[in-house]
Amino acid sequence: MTGADGISARYRDEFPVTKELIYLNHAAVSPLCRRAAEAIRWLADDSCQFGSLHYDKWLESQAGLRKATARLINASPDEIAIVKNTSEGIAMVALGLDWKAGDRVVAFKEEFPANYYPWLRLEKRGVQLTWLSIYDPLEKIAEAIPGARLLAISFVNYLSGYRVDLEAIGKLCRDHGCFYFVDAIQGMGVFPIDVEKHYIDALAADGHKWMLGPEGNGVLYVRRKWLDAIEPVEFGWTNPANYADYSSRDMTLRPDAGRYECGTLNTVGCFGQRASIEFLLEVGIQNVEAAVMARAAQLDRGLRAKGYDVMIERTAATGSGIISFRHPAIDAKMMVSELKRHKITAAPRQGWVRLSPHFYISGDDIEQVLRALPEVKK
Repeated sequence: MTGADGISARYRDEFPVTKELIYLNHAAVSPLCRRAAEAIRWLADDSCQFGSLHYDKWLESQAGLRKATARLINASPDEIAIVKNTSEGIAMVALGLDWKAGDRVVAFKEEFPANYYPWLRLEKRGVQLTWLSIYDPLEKIAEAIPGARLLAISFVNYLSGYRVDLEAIGKLCRDHGCFYFVDAIQGMGVFPIDVEKHYIDALAADGHKWMLGPEGNGVLYVRRKWLDAIEPVEFGWTNPANYADYSSRDMTLRPDAGRYECGTLNTVGCFGQRASIEFLLEVGIQNVEAAVMARAAQLDRGLRAKGYDVMIERTAATGSGIISFRHPAIDAKMMVSELKRHKITAAPRQGWVRLSPHFYISGDDIEQVLRALPEVKK
């Protein structure tokens, strides 16, 4: 067994959810992989039996998460901050930069609210917004970048699954001195991200979707040269460099991205997310990508063959693990409920049914999903 089938078969036992469901909702909340669940369970048991006696291992998990994240995106661990979620990471950048009236931001109207509202609120400070579409040709994006201070875009769109060309947009930003921010939550863990190759200045993502970790734990990458330009918008005891000295009143910031960590971290989340990212690195992101793309393409072909309206056309360059479709006569929420009756998870989104398979989903799973869907009458 080779290719996508081989990868899914090899690691299927790492996902106990497969014994209960065909889980196609990773774009919302992923089931934990076994490694993450075991790591979380270890901490829960250790804390129950020993309190904070093994606190050194707790700190090790946080450092390990930074290192694993850095490996995943070709960054340095000191450029990684641990945050609650993607929204917090985005807000840290949007609110932390020293904006001036007349500054301009390039943003995209199809964004999830987390990567929309923070930039829109900057209008109160006199910042101008240039709104584009993610489907605009690169030439139109290129025309908007000169003179802009920042461009913010999602790697993969949460609804349609459209995947942008990170490198091409990043190069345009670099060439024009425009800060390049990426909301990576719908692509990180599936597709290779290289912050150097893609010229990314800052990036945020949650661990509970494609990275197979728990909710309430995310990561923020800030390129080292920008650390002093982005002020922490939350300030607590762990932002300063000498935070371990409780008697100190020196507010000099930590020299690394830890300056954006305000207080005690979500330790149990760090245990789970570190384990899930290290697991994905073991599988190999190229292997994950190939399997996810194969399953999504299989869904796309099957849905079109049954007469469904699929939201966008897929290509090798723009496709992702997200497929959104609709039936002309059946409400999306009703279809999701019917799939649930067949123990298939999906999500209704803005009148569309959204499916999002991960690499451990088998080809047989996809065929079973397609059989469960009614034909579209011509």
